[in-house]
Amino acid sequence: MSKNLGHKTRAFLMTSAAAAAVVTGASLSAQAQDSSSDFTLEEILVTAQKRPQTLQETPIAVSVTDAATIEKSHILDISDMQSVVPSLRVWTLQTSSNTNFAIRGFGNGANNAGIEPSVGVFIDGVYRSRSAAQIGDLPRLQRVEVLRGPQSTLFGKNASAGVISIVTAAPSFEPEGGIEASYGNYDARQIKAYYTTGLTDTFAVSISGGVNKRDGYIETSDPNIDDINNRDRWNIRGQALWEPSETVSVRMIADYNELDELCCGVTNIINGPTAGLIQLLGGTVLDDSDPFAYESPINQVPVNKIKDGGVSLEANVDFEGFTLTSISSYRSNSSFNDSEPDYTGAHILDSAYNDADIDTYTQEIRLSSTGVNKLDWMVGGYFFKEDITQIQGLKYGTDTRNYIDFLTGTPGTLATLELLSGMPSGSFFAADTTTRETFTQDNTAFSLFASLDFHLTDRLTLTGGINYTKDKKTVTGSTVNGDAFSSIDLFTVNGGFIPTALFGQAFQANTGLAPTPENIAFIESVAPGTSAAINAGVTSAIQGLQGLQFQPQFLAYPNSVQDGKTNDDKVTWQARVAYEVSDNINVYLSAGTGFKSTSWNLSRDARPFAANQAALEAAGLTQVNQTYGTLYAGPENSTVYEIGIKARYSKGAINIALFDQTIKGFQSNIFQGTGFVLANAGKQSTKGLEIDATWVPIEDLEFRFAGTFLDPVFDSFPGAAGPNGTVVDLSGEKPAGIHETSLSFAATYFFELGDSMTGYVRGDWQYESETQVVDNVDGVFRQVSLFNASAGLEWENGLSLSVWGRNLFNDEFYLSAFPGVIQPGTVNGYANPPRMYGVSVGYKF
Repeated sequence: MSKNLGHKTRAFLMTSAAAAAVVTGASLSAQAQDSSSDFTLEEILVTAQKRPQTLQETPIAVSVTDAATIEKSHILDISDMQSVVPSLRVWTLQTSSNTNFAIRGFGNGANNAGIEPSVGVFIDGVYRSRSAAQIGDLPRLQRVEVLRGPQSTLFGKNASAGVISIVTAAPSFEPEGGIEASYGNYDARQIKAYYTTGLTDTFAVSISGGVNKRDGYIETSDPNIDDINNRDRWNIRGQALWEPSETVSVRMIADYNELDELCCGVTNIINGPTAGLIQLLGGTVLDDSDPFAYESPINQVPVNKIKDGGVSLEANVDFEGFTLTSISSYRSNSSFNDSEPDYTGAHILDSAYNDADIDTYTQEIRLSSTGVNKLDWMVGGYFFKEDITQIQGLKYGTDTRNYIDFLTGTPGTLATLELLSGMPSGSFFAADTTTRETFTQDNTAFSLFASLDFHLTDRLTLTGGINYTKDKKTVTGSTVNGDAFSSIDLFTVNGGFIPTALFGQAFQANTGLAPTPENIAFIESVAPGTSAAINAGVTSAIQGLQGLQFQPQFLAYPNSVQDGKTNDDKVTWQARVAYEVSDNINVYLSAGTGFKSTSWNLSRDARPFAANQAALEAAGLTQVNQTYGTLYAGPENSTVYEIGIKARYSKGAINIALFDQTIKGFQSNIFQGTGFVLANAGKQSTKGLEIDATWVPIEDLEFRFAGTFLDPVFDSFPGAAGPNGTVVDLSGEKPAGIHETSLSFAATYFFELGDSMTGYVRGDWQYESETQVVDNVDGVFRQVSLFNASAGLEWENGLSLSVWGRNLFNDEFYLSAFPGVIQPGTVNGYANPPRMYGVSVGYKF
């Protein structure tokens, strides 16, 4: 299919879907008018604009999943949310702490603490800056709101793609409690409980906690290592609510959770030409014809440990005509991950470890108008302070030297190079060779924001919002690098012996003459350009050897040329007109911008910018084999234009949004086999349509449908990371990892058994159309067709029993893929979890 035809087809599909949605809305309206039933669909309250509104009154694209849906569909954490929100994609990669989010196809992040996400996650109004602080089992919930599109005006610097806002239940003054225990396949065991009560008429408390354990579902090649991709985590959460008067409310939350798991299993998608060599060294090469065998060849126990906790204090004070809100928080997160990065079982790279400590302090203060006004307003400020210390490194194994020696094409090359460079025999890739990188980042940011809603009439409202954000980062980076092979310049070893020797060998092989000055001059006289051609071949051969010097010495910063600082500031805005067509139908038209600050590459792959090369050379700072790239990726700037309609009737509701969204400077972070390339894409955009509908034909039956239809493109991305370490121009191409069509269907049937028992049966199906998994791996695609189901019974005395299953038909797809580590031509990937099922028993009082 041609590119133009593909765009036309997708445009036709989106137009058809919009037309179908309008027809559905009309059908709901007709049914509402004809129905004589007293049953009315329950209204949903949201705080997407930081003030309570019904979902239908909120003129932005937002998906809401309530506590009942989360409980009945057995959603355990944020990763499971994508089964009911098609615009949201969540995936975990190298470690348990490496959880990434995308909304409408936009999103990034990594196991690199310097790369902040484009999707902001907030729990009870508190920003969680890194994925390691977001993955804990969801606490006792009220709802989860997914705000689609840039939300920087009200939510600050790292909401350029959207926001996930999690709202938990506050303590109750009436005694309430509950406990639930679950058991499932892979010996899954989960128990969670809560209790809340009022200690006085003005002071209430609650406590909740849980333990979640499960065996792994990926077998390892080492019988001494347990199955990996297991679960082993626990959490505890306490709250206090003080309401000394009708106008004052203070809520304090303290939480702590730990995780200690074996993660994450890697499969072979394509075996490259190094497969035979790996087997010769005692490693294991998986059958790439069965990448979903759930096997992983490793020789080291993977370590994933996270300790995360914090405390927050929210105070609300009502005055005449406005409310003062203050939210203060402090969070501390420490994580340690260690894994075998070559995933072969051979002793090539035995360890890639990452030890990070992140302390975050936030303070938000805002004033919001109250009551019925011609002009509603909100003004506020936000302060963010974060300190990061990250220590990471690599440890080579006993097979590294032989492996690299074979990759040179001539066994014994490393010994020859040691002799020529004057280094002791066996010094290259010794068994105890390690690298250690230390990075720190001090990030201070503040925002000032304001929002105005001008009600021109009872039905017509104009909204304007503005935000000014200033973000400063001070970063340090240094390494201790024991890779002796990567520290020599192959062009100058022993006075340039290697280029000279290779030239002589090539000259004699091609001419049959000794490489004497007289013979070289003679050949040039009869065949001009011969020497230049041979020299080009010699240069190419040496550059091939340089490709194996994958851990060159690191240029520490700050230094006299690179100060290790960035200072970003940005004004973002939002403008909207909303019109209430009738009591049931609202339409809106909006435009807005978003902002994500500079992300630093806190890893060994950080390189000086090419623009600084001359200054670094003049200052004498360059290292042996100095290469250039990026230390950081500059800010992302997003823009969205959106038109939407929200209709609500007694039997159902439908929300439709048609949008055109663009991110300039998208922060792309791609793994190339020996390291990550962090760079700004010039421009990435997507046009799309979103539909979210609920239909309740009778009180006991509920249908839900949600769909996202996208037409994404890299408008401009020259110099992108391509396959096999190449540099390509992706301008005009479709970005990988973004599904053009994402659908979610759900049906729930409620029933009664006698006078004291109720029950339900629920099923949901998630579909995502085929897409290439990552930009720099050709021929690897993913397509999702996932079915989940559950059924339960509840008794009047508070007892409950449910059975549940996720991925019941064992759909198989890749979460992500990447070039094999120092294995040219090999492609590895992460497989989705297999079928999970179990039974839960609970009691509430």
